Amino acid sequence: MSKEFFIACQNDVHSHSLDTSSFTSIEQLTRTLAKLFGFADTKSLWLVDQKGSHLSSLEDVRETKDKVELRATRHESIREPPGPRLVPFAGNRYELYPDVLGNYDRLFSLYGPMIKTVNMGTTIYHTNDPAIARHLLREDELFTKSTSDSSHPLHYMADQDCLFTCDSASPAFAPSHKFVPPTMSPRAIAHFMPLIHDAAQSTFPAFDQLAEADLAMNVYQYMFKLASQIVWRVVLNQDLKQFESPRTPPSLPVRLFGQYLSLMKKSSLKPQWFKYIPFGDTAKLKVVRQQVLDITEEAMNASAQKDSSPLPLYDSKAIQSATCVADFLYRARDKDGKGLPYDLVLGNVVVSCGAGFTTSSSLLSWALYSLVRYPGNQERLFEEIVSHRGGTDEGWTYDEIHGMKFLDCFVKEVLRLHSPSFQTARNAKQDAVLPGGYLIPKGSVVIACFPSIHKNPAHWDNPLRFDPDRWAQQGFAAQMARQGSYTPFAAGGRGCVGFNLALTQVKVVLAKLVYRYEFDDSSPEPVMYDPEFLVVRPLNFYAGITKRAH
Repeated sequence: MSKEFFIACQNDVHSHSLDTSSFTSIEQLTRTLAKLFGFADTKSLWLVDQKGSHLSSLEDVRETKDKVELRATRHESIREPPGPRLVPFAGNRYELYPDVLGNYDRLFSLYGPMIKTVNMGTTIYHTNDPAIARHLLREDELFTKSTSDSSHPLHYMADQDCLFTCDSASPAFAPSHKFVPPTMSPRAIAHFMPLIHDAAQSTFPAFDQLAEADLAMNVYQYMFKLASQIVWRVVLNQDLKQFESPRTPPSLPVRLFGQYLSLMKKSSLKPQWFKYIPFGDTAKLKVVRQQVLDITEEAMNASAQKDSSPLPLYDSKAIQSATCVADFLYRARDKDGKGLPYDLVLGNVVVSCGAGFTTSSSLLSWALYSLVRYPGNQERLFEEIVSHRGGTDEGWTYDEIHGMKFLDCFVKEVLRLHSPSFQTARNAKQDAVLPGGYLIPKGSVVIACFPSIHKNPAHWDNPLRFDPDRWAQQGFAAQMARQGSYTPFAAGGRGCVGFNLALTQVKVVLAKLVYRYEFDDSSPEPVMYDPEFLVVRPLNFYAGITKRAH
């Protein structure tokens, strides 16, 4: 018995015919229809006749003479996400910039949990609903990560030889996902704690001089140097010596990475044909990219113990024999005796450094911002540090640094209210119907907007208030992560593998700096962020430093 099923989206109708005689239950039929029409949530699927009556059984479906409509809610047909009106060429760009984060929140409040934006011809869908975001972040038949798509926000850095920037379908993804995560496990970061500790402590000469001269610092500029100091040490076990004085410039590798990121972002804002021009920024980008690869490869070859024995990937303790991340990736072997190919080792080392610099520097900056902008938190953190360590803060272990309750709550709240990441985009592999009845066309880019998810008033009490104590409740963090309301490092198969390193380094830095210094807000004007950069970073946040007497 053949029956025609359809979904109606505005003026477009998608239909399929299906023989219902082979089904034994309405649940079996709806599961098949959900897969056929791309419903992310099979339990939300409703079947109705042309009068709008609910068809709740297999007999109802077979007996109706009407075509059967599929809906995600009983009373509303499938629809495309709404959004502000478009103007020629610019789309609704002027509804988004310059305050992208604030405007996302405003548009979600106006149009609901999914919005459609068109920026200079590029269409992107966004959501602040954790129930929808959970489906986006899965690697399944509906959504994946394809940076090779020219509409993807990371297309301008879509190298296909490393874990973070490659497509999920890239040949590099599976081996990279096999070898890289063990270098960022809790056991690995615990092993690298002395490197993190030394890199954080190396800031003291410069910060002491700033304190003695009563000078404020541009926090992001110093945190970019500090993040690169830590990440370069952990990944390549080399000291960049960037804090011998307040005027010590960034090292050559860091300058090249910064130039590379800047040129990539400029190139991403230009038409694709610009990359064929043999001069200007796109030509310079190729030169700088090669310089980044060359200087990182030189450092990697110097740090890898090439004559030492291989490290078994399946042995979780093998990381303790590695001097750094690059050394482990170079020497690790799986059960078949195969290692990560050399080009993938280099690619993942380069991206581990670049992505680590960028995200960690923003997180460190917002952590210091939160210390000075939200009264009482700096004092509470200092008291907790002293209560744990008394008269010394030397040699924090992994368990000790993560055992401080208020520090943990404080960092979680920084990540909630000031998340550096907002471009976790996924690509629709087919037409997909998301919870709420939103139809996403095949090939579309959809972003789970973490800053807006983390402030969604439907899921957070008093969401705009900075309140570390909200995390003190037993099981609260696990609950919010489980329902998708708190995802600072994304989730699923493409979640950030470096989250252990990110959390550990920000906690070590805060413990070291707050124990030795007191910070105050010295910003001469309201703090602004860069709306077109890879991450959310404060551009003009200044902090004064006072060295503690006791």
